[in-house]
Amino acid sequence: MTFAGFPEAAFDFYEDLEMDNSKTFWDAHKTVYEKSVKTPMVALLEELEPEFGEAKLFRPYRDVRFSKDKTPYKIHQGAYVAAAPATGWYAELSAAGFRVGGGFYDATPLRLKAIRHAIDSPASIELDKLLTRLKRSGWTLGGDVLKTAPRGYDADHPRIELLKHKSLTLGKTYGFDSAVHTAGLTAKVAKDWRLLTPLVDWVCTQISGIE
Repeated sequence: MTFAGFPEAAFDFYEDLEMDNSKTFWDAHKTVYEKSVKTPMVALLEELEPEFGEAKLFRPYRDVRFSKDKTPYKIHQGAYVAAAPATGWYAELSAAGFRVGGGFYDATPLRLKAIRHAIDSPASIELDKLLTRLKRSGWTLGGDVLKTAPRGYDADHPRIELLKHKSLTLGKTYGFDSAVHTAGLTAKVAKDWRLLTPLVDWVCTQISGIE
């Protein structure tokens, strides 16, 4: 399957879904989702697979069992390539356009402890340089962050803002860049995922062998 870009219909689909997130709408437009969203996303991921690995395409259905929000469908199509548990590269299509990211989005207590230990050690020098460089070039630092210092660390720690992270990601939004609609998106995503690879590798090193 050859990736040729995402059609305008893909973004229109999610714009309409935001307005009418119902089974009636989904059933009436499922073929648009299959043809304009799912099929090209799978093709894009297949072209990236030789370098980054097999991707997981997230289901379009929301888990509403424990949520007050009972809308049945996600308003974006996400995909993820794992390098380690909850750690890897990400791509997403929505009404807002296309975006990419990477890092770790979750961690067990033991993994988070190891990551924080590394942030509190000389190993953080490499991480600091990487994050600074990428933020200056347009990447956005994200993740779940504690409001106060984690237990065992002083509020005036020089890297307290990083230590507060329960997850840590870097993201970049392409919006509706012309490349999104062409086969050239594959190279663009690959280039940006390569920029994120040092972050992914850094996290993988810290959590290696930890359950």
